Amino acid sequence: MKVAAEFSAITFFFRLLFSGLTNMRDTADPRHLARVIIVQKMFERQFVTEDIGKGYSGEYSEKELAEIGNFKRVDKGLAKKLLKGIRENYKGADKLIEKYATEWPLSQIPKVDLQILRLAIYEGFLSKTTPEKVAIDEAIELAKELGGPNSAKFVNGVLGNLISKINNDRRRKKTAE
Repeated sequence: MKVAAEFSAITFFFRLLFSGLTNMRDTADPRHLARVIIVQKMFERQFVTEDIGKGYSGEYSEKELAEIGNFKRVDKGLAKKLLKGIRENYKGADKLIEKYATEWPLSQIPKVDLQILRLAIYEGFLSKTTPEKVAIDEAIELAKELGGPNSAKFVNGVLGNLISKINNDRRRKKTAE
C-alpha cells in the first residue's frame, strides 16, 4: 500500500510539473516532449523498482498521455522506441555513467539526473537514434527544465567527458590509418 501511495504522489507531482512546461523550451517539438515523458517514466520506475529493465503496469496508455497538459503532440513512436531501448540497455549506459562521473556512485546521483543521462547515452551513443551533439544538447535542456540547480552542469560534465573520450579515440584511429 505504501508503494502505491508513493507512486500516486509521484505521478501527481509529475503531471503538475509537466503541465507547466508550456513556458519553457518549445513545447511544440514532439521529440522534446517524448524525451520529457521518457524522463518521467524512468524516474517513476526507479521508485517502484531498482531494476528499471523489468516491466510493470505503470506504463502510460494513449488516453493517459493525451490527458497530460500539452502532450497531445508527443512523438509517441520515438517515446516508445527510446523507453523500450533504455529499459533493455540501461546497464550499458550505467557503466558509461560510472566511468565518466567518477566522483559520483550511481546511488548518489539525483534520480532525475540519472534518467536524463541514461536517455542521452542510449539515444546518442548506444542506439545512435540521434546525433551525439543533439543528444547532449537535449540532455542539458532537460536538466535545466527538470533537474536541480546544478543538474545542467553535472549532465554537461559527464556527457562532455564521454564525447571528449570518443572524439580522442576517433582521432587516434584516424591517425593510425
